[in-house]
Amino acid sequence: MVVGKGEQVRARLIEAAVRLLADEGPQSLQARRLAREIGTSTMAVYHYFGGVPQLLRGVADDGFRRLTGRLDTVATTEDPVADLLRQARVYRGFARENPHLHDLMFGLSTPAGPPDPAEGETGWPAVAFGRLVAATERAITAERLDRAEAGDVAAQLWSALHGFVTLELAGRFAHADPLAEVLVPLTANLLRGLGDAPDEIRASIASALR
Repeated sequence: MVVGKGEQVRARLIEAAVRLLADEGPQSLQARRLAREIGTSTMAVYHYFGGVPQLLRGVADDGFRRLTGRLDTVATTEDPVADLLRQARVYRGFARENPHLHDLMFGLSTPAGPPDPAEGETGWPAVAFGRLVAATERAITAERLDRAEAGDVAAQLWSALHGFVTLELAGRFAHADPLAEVLVPLTANLLRGLGDAPDEIRASIASALR
């Protein structure tokens, strides 16, 4: 497939924004600086995106694309709960490696423009969440979790994980090992509330941490 000039410039601007975000933080995401990074005029940002907020929306979507790629590295095993927990480790690892990008993806730093309504459930944020929903559905089908709407259960799991990761990135935990002392017991408590058995939870956690 031939990629047009416009798509090439858009991709290069997003790539430059991701790089600057990682190296210098959200204060570097200015139209003039981004244009200079790829050797074009400032007007390119407005021509191809409509403005900096819309460009940042593209950066956020690219972050969810990258996260989805990471989640797709998690193998499917006979233990669906351990697979869910491995996804959680990947999510945490991605956020710790890309803290500024993580904050941008969720509007915690520089605000991005609103998602394109035309994307609906096909945009990268929805695709990334879909990976968690699919893994949750497997755990429900295996009768590890109580019968419920997988999307609702996945939203509970994501809310707990996202809250932990956001607080960890903000340096709000004084614990020596937040993973072992906060996230693991938090996850175990939530899984018990969702219907899983304590012995099976312990086995799945041990498997996921290996």
